Amino acid sequence: MNHKTVYINYMCKPQIILTCALFFLSAYANAEDQALSDLFSEHDIEGTVVISSLNSGQTYIHNNSRANQQFSTASTFKILNTLIALQENPTLQKDTVIKWDNHVYGIKNWNQDQTLESAFKVSCVWCYQELAGSIGADKYRHYLKITDYGQLREPFKETTFWLDGSLKISAVEQVDFLRNIYLRSYPFSAQAYATLSQIMLVEQAPTYSIWGKTGWAVSANPQVGWYVGYIETEKDVWFFASNIIVRNKKDLLWRQKLITEAFIEKEIIEP
Repeated sequence: MNHKTVYINYMCKPQIILTCALFFLSAYANAEDQALSDLFSEHDIEGTVVISSLNSGQTYIHNNSRANQQFSTASTFKILNTLIALQENPTLQKDTVIKWDNHVYGIKNWNQDQTLESAFKVSCVWCYQELAGSIGADKYRHYLKITDYGQLREPFKETTFWLDGSLKISAVEQVDFLRNIYLRSYPFSAQAYATLSQIMLVEQAPTYSIWGKTGWAVSANPQVGWYVGYIETEKDVWFFASNIIVRNKKDLLWRQKLITEAFIEKEIIEP
C-alpha cells in the first residue's frame, strides 16, 4: 500500500508519533465494514468501496484486498487529466470549445462540439485524446510522478494509456489522491484547481455537495466500473472510491447508487 497521508484525530506526544502512525496505517489496511459488505451482498454486486473522513481519518472499507488491487483508471483519470490540461494551457477554461471533427461515435453525446466541462461530464474520449496529443508522453510521466498517481506500464500510448490498462490504480490510492486534490497539495495553479472543482460538481443539496467522476474499464476482463470523488457536508469532507465488476450495462447504475446508499448507511447524509 502506498499511503501518502495519515490523519490522526488526537495529539500524539513526540516520542510516540511513530507508534501512532503505525497504528492508524494498520487500522486503515485491515478495516472491514460489515454494513457495507451487507450492502454489496444485498444487491448481488461484487466490488469494493473506501470512504474516508478528512477531519478524523475514520475510514470504512468493504473488501480490503480488492480495495488495494489496481485496475485500469478508465475515465476517473479525467480528474488528473483535466488538471494537467489546465496547467499546461492556462488559456483553457471550462467553456472552451473543443471542435467535433464530424466523426460519428457510438455514444450520441460525443457527436457534437464540446466544452471542457461537457467533455468531462459525458466522458468524451476523443476530446481528451485531442488534449493528450498536445500534452505529450514526457509531461504525462512528469505529472504522474509528482502526484504519485497509480502505476504506469511502459511503453504506453499517450492517447489511450488510461483506457487500455497501461495506467492502473487502486481504490485506496484513489482516496489518497482525492484527499490531496481537495487539500490542493499538488503543484497546480489555483485557477486549475478552481476550474476542476466547477467541472467535477455532481450534486448540490441543502446539506451536502458531491464532486465525482465515473469510469468504465471496458477493456478489462471482467469489466470494471468506477465511481470516485468526495462529499462535503456541514461537518466534514468524505473521500470515496468504489469499483465493481460490470456484468452488463445495468450494473453501471450501481456505481453511484451504491455510494449513495453507503453514505446513508454510515449517516453521512440523511435518506
